[in-house]
Amino acid sequence: MSVQSRSDGVNTSLFEKREHIEKLHRTRNLLRKVQFIYDLPARLGKCIKSEAYADAVKFYTGAMPIFKAYGDSSFQDCKRASEDAVAIIVKNLQGKLFSDSESIQARAEAAVLLKQLDFPVDNLQAKLLEKLEQSLWDLQLKTDEIENVSMDSNDPSKQGKVSDLSPTTAHEASVREFAEAIRAYRIIFPDSGRQLITLAQDLVINHFETTEQYVKRRISSANLLGVLRTIWADVLLMDEVLHEAVLPDFSLEAAQGAVKKYVASTFTYLLQDISDVLLRVNVSPKEAAEEHPLQVALEASRKAVLQGSMDVLLDFCQFLDDDLGLLVKLRDFIIDWVQEGFQGFLSALDDRFLLLSGRKNSSSPDQGLTEGAHSEKVLAGLVLVLAQLSIFIEQTVIPRITEEIAASFSGGGARGIENGPAFVPGEICRIFRSAGEKLLHHYVNMRTQRVSALLRKRFSTPNWVKHKEPREVHMFVDLFLQELKAIGIEVKQILPQGLLRKHWRSDSNGSTTSSRSNPLRDDKMSRSNTQRARSQLLETHLAKLFKQKVEIFTKVEYTQESVVTTIVKLCLKSLQEFVRLQTFNRSGFQQIQLDIQFLRTPLKEIVEDEAVIDFLLDEVIVAASERCLDPTPLEPPILDRLIQAKLAKLKEQNPITP
Repeated sequence: MSVQSRSDGVNTSLFEKREHIEKLHRTRNLLRKVQFIYDLPARLGKCIKSEAYADAVKFYTGAMPIFKAYGDSSFQDCKRASEDAVAIIVKNLQGKLFSDSESIQARAEAAVLLKQLDFPVDNLQAKLLEKLEQSLWDLQLKTDEIENVSMDSNDPSKQGKVSDLSPTTAHEASVREFAEAIRAYRIIFPDSGRQLITLAQDLVINHFETTEQYVKRRISSANLLGVLRTIWADVLLMDEVLHEAVLPDFSLEAAQGAVKKYVASTFTYLLQDISDVLLRVNVSPKEAAEEHPLQVALEASRKAVLQGSMDVLLDFCQFLDDDLGLLVKLRDFIIDWVQEGFQGFLSALDDRFLLLSGRKNSSSPDQGLTEGAHSEKVLAGLVLVLAQLSIFIEQTVIPRITEEIAASFSGGGARGIENGPAFVPGEICRIFRSAGEKLLHHYVNMRTQRVSALLRKRFSTPNWVKHKEPREVHMFVDLFLQELKAIGIEVKQILPQGLLRKHWRSDSNGSTTSSRSNPLRDDKMSRSNTQRARSQLLETHLAKLFKQKVEIFTKVEYTQESVVTTIVKLCLKSLQEFVRLQTFNRSGFQQIQLDIQFLRTPLKEIVEDEAVIDFLLDEVIVAASERCLDPTPLEPPILDRLIQAKLAKLKEQNPITP
C-alpha cells in the first residue's frame, strides 16, 4: 500500500509535464509533415531529373491525405505545384509505356506506377497487350538462329559459357524478359489470364511452326535436338509465370508434328540418295568393257541402301537416348513413326525401282527425275542392277533392319493394337522378291526386244525370192553376237556364275515339245515329189525330234548362264518367227543355213544348255525349208569352207581373240 501510494504521488506530480511532452511530440511530427509538404514540389522535381519515378510516386501518394484535408486552404500552393510535377511524371511514364526503345519490364513498371497515381490504365490494357504481341513476334526462332542454337547446344567447348554474342544466351534473356512482362501484366490486370494464356501458346506454336519449316531441310537429329532443348527451356520458363496455361502438355501436341515431319523427311532424303546413285548409271560400251561401271553402281547402291538405313536408325536412336522431358513423353510415338517410316520407305523404294526401270509411269512431282524412263532411253544395265539390288534388299537389308528395330525400337504401341504392327518385314520381303523377278524378266525382255529389232530388220529388208548365192556369213550374225557379248559383259558384272548344266534334258510335255514333231506335217513333206531334197535335209532333225523332248523355256535364275541362255532362246524363237514370214529361193535358204551353222559354236559357248540351242537352231532351218521354193542345202565341204573363211576374217580383225 505504501509503494502504491508513493507511485500514485509520482504520477500525479509528473502528469502535467508528460502531457506537455506529448503535445510537443505531436507538434514536432506535425511540423515534419508540414515541412515534407512544403518540400514535396522540390523533391518531385529532383525525382523527375533523376527519373526516379517510383520514389516520386511514393512521395506524392504519401502526401495525398494531407492534400485532401488541407489542399484547398493551407497548402494550396504546394498542392498545385505538386500536381504540376505529377502531370510531368504521368506524361513521362506514358512515354515509357509506349516507347519501343524501352524494355517490356520498364513499360510494365510504368503501368504499375500510373495505376498507383489513380491514372485510368484500363484503357491502356489493349495497347500494352498489343506491345506484348509485337514482342512475341520478335521472340520467334529464326532459321539462322536455329543453326547457331543447335551448334552451341551440341558443342562441348561452348556449353556452360555465357557470352553476349551467344544466340542461345540472347534468346534465353529475351524469353525471360517476356516472362517477367507477363508476370507484371498479370499483376496490373488480374482478369487478363485468358489473353496471357493465348500469348504463351502462340509463342510455342510459332516455335514449332518454324521448326517444321527447318526440318524440311537436310539436318541431323543433333540439330533438331538443340532446337527442341531451346523450345523446352522456353516452355518451362513460361510455365513458371503462367502455370494454368499447361504449356508442357500443349507443347507435347505441337512437338508431335515437328518430330514426325523430321522422321518423314529423313526417309525422303534417304530415298533421294539411293535414286541419285542409281541415276548415275550411264554406260557406254567402252566403259562397260573396261571399267565395270555396273558393278560399281551395284556396290554403291548396296552401300547407299544398307549403310543409309543403318545411319538413319542411329540418327533416330539419339531421340530415344536423350533425357529431354519432351522426348521422353514422345518415346512411344517416335518408335511407331520409325517403324511406319521404314515400312513406307521400303514400299516407296520398290515404286522408285519400277519407275527407274520404265515399268511404271509417274504422276508424282518426281516425274522429272525419270523423264523418259519408260522409253527406250532406260538402260538395260540399270534394270539388271535394280533386279540384283532388290534381292540384296530382301536377303540382307530387311533382316538387318528388322534386327536393329527389335534391338532399339521395340515397344511403341501409340498407334493402337487394332492397327496391327507398324513394320511387317515379311510383307516387304515378298514385295522385293516379286520386284526382283519382275525386273529380271524386264531386263531379259529389253535385251530380247533389242535383238529382235535387229533380226526383224535383217529379214524384212532383202528380197529373199531373188537372193544371190551365199558367199560369206551375213553381217547380221556379227551384230547378233556383238549384242550377246554386251549382254554377257553386263551380267558378268552383276550376276554370279551358276552350275553349268550341259545337255539338260527333260521329260516334260506341253509347250516344250516342238511343233515340228507333228506326223501329219512330216508326211506332207515326204509326199511332195518336188521337195525330195528337203526330206534329205530334215531327216536327221526329225529323228532328233522323235527321239527326245527338249525343255525350252524354264524359270530364269539369278545367274549369268541362266539369263544369257534365256535371252538366246527368246532371240532364236523370234528368228524362227521372222523366217516363217518370208519366202525363200534356194540361195536364200542356203544363206540361212550358213548363218545358222556358223552360230552354233559361239552360242553353245555362252549358254548352259547346248541341246536347247541345237534344237532351236534346227527349228529355224526347218522353218526356212518350209518357206523355201527349192530347199536344196549347201554341200558340207562348201559350208565348211565358208565358215572357215569367216573365222579367218574374224581372226584378222581381232588377233587377240582366240
